[in-house]
Amino acid sequence: MKVTIFGAAGVVTGSCHRVEAAGRQLLLDCGLFQGGKFEEARNLEPFDFDADSIDAVILSHAHIDHCGRLPVLVQRGYRGPIYTHSATAQLLPIMLEDAASLAAMDAERRNRYKKDGHSNHKPLYTREDVGNVIRQLQSVEYAVDTELFPGLVLSLHDAGHILGSASVRLCAQENGQSKTLVFSGDLGPKGTPILKDADPFHEADLVLMETTYGGRLHRDRLATIQEIGEILHSAWKDGGNILIPAFAVGRSQELLYQFAQHFDDWGLSRWRIFLDSPMASKVVGVYGNNEQLFDNEARQVFNHRPHPFHLPNMSFTSDVEDSKAINSHKGGSIIIAGSGMCNGGRIRHHLRHNLGNPRNHVLFVGYQSVGTLGRLLVDGVKDVKLFGDEIRVKAQLHTIGGLSAHTDQNGLLTWYGAFKDRPRVALVHGEDDARKAFAAALKDRFDVEARIPNYAESLAV
Repeated sequence: MKVTIFGAAGVVTGSCHRVEAAGRQLLLDCGLFQGGKFEEARNLEPFDFDADSIDAVILSHAHIDHCGRLPVLVQRGYRGPIYTHSATAQLLPIMLEDAASLAAMDAERRNRYKKDGHSNHKPLYTREDVGNVIRQLQSVEYAVDTELFPGLVLSLHDAGHILGSASVRLCAQENGQSKTLVFSGDLGPKGTPILKDADPFHEADLVLMETTYGGRLHRDRLATIQEIGEILHSAWKDGGNILIPAFAVGRSQELLYQFAQHFDDWGLSRWRIFLDSPMASKVVGVYGNNEQLFDNEARQVFNHRPHPFHLPNMSFTSDVEDSKAINSHKGGSIIIAGSGMCNGGRIRHHLRHNLGNPRNHVLFVGYQSVGTLGRLLVDGVKDVKLFGDEIRVKAQLHTIGGLSAHTDQNGLLTWYGAFKDRPRVALVHGEDDARKAFAAALKDRFDVEARIPNYAESLAV
């Protein structure tokens, strides 16, 4: 059994790992690279393997940095099954169709402003490609052993990251030996609202582990909730708007959950709340169809009023004209819009209209990858260019770390600590500083020497 790293090595996007076992080749995830122009250009490059040589794909969850290149894989010849949790299978069409629409708009914009008369930009993939991916999906439930091929068994386990997110266990019988690979996927913090906690594992020969926040500790969740309330009260006094760039899957739903829980003490009834994301609105429906995956506290909240997804003063905006009309409101609006890293979507239009006003507030509630507009703003850039306009950043910016959908260093250590015999571990899905910091923490806590693999590096299981 061997695993080769073809993405998320030194970065937190482009998750893609090839597993060779029992005479078969599998992929763990096939995600988009996101960030600056260099990272995004990698999505156009050929895969480092033949797409038609892959026998099966296993998808950990529906975030685009884990699933976003599946249509490219199919476009280039992959015809096998794509195994994933049933909730992820419901979310995937929403995510990929949105990505296809954004790709089409990007290609159209490039062609409109092309400087030569010969270039002909095409979208990375189309809705037809997405449809081909959906036809190849095979739903798998948590904790059910599924024989993919003779001698190769898959089981998915709740990762507590977003709805349907999974850690992956692959067991292979070959040459009279049994080998087990565990891929963490993206792990959520303990006590994340709505979702159950990540399942522990006890045995493995190799653990492939995410390290998004491998070098950081999150702020206490209760302190974070208090901070959000204080920002809301301060913003109301300032008379401005609040912009929240949020991922359509996970973060948007958690924000609405928190709004419902704190509707009165945060004074939310006086605000106009806009969920300006057609994709997030569709995702809300998928969450509503999968309440069996919620934790006990969430089930109680959803049975009371106000319902998180039906707040009395909230509008779902799907129409472009309705989205534009939001910007006529010069104060008193909370605008939740994608994308979460501000590298696309409607949030960029709202930033264009609101960043230059010191009365307005922007809340960053998720990870901002290097090279994205969100990361530039978090790092304190003074001016940004949006749709041809140079804008001086005057709005008040807040980074809310305690709502992350990724667990922190302590959470990662606790998850690894459930393994009995301290299996070998390789660190992926993290910037190099985070991977090095977590490797040092593993050495200090468990006396384990972690591998920090490079792109295209292979590891024996």
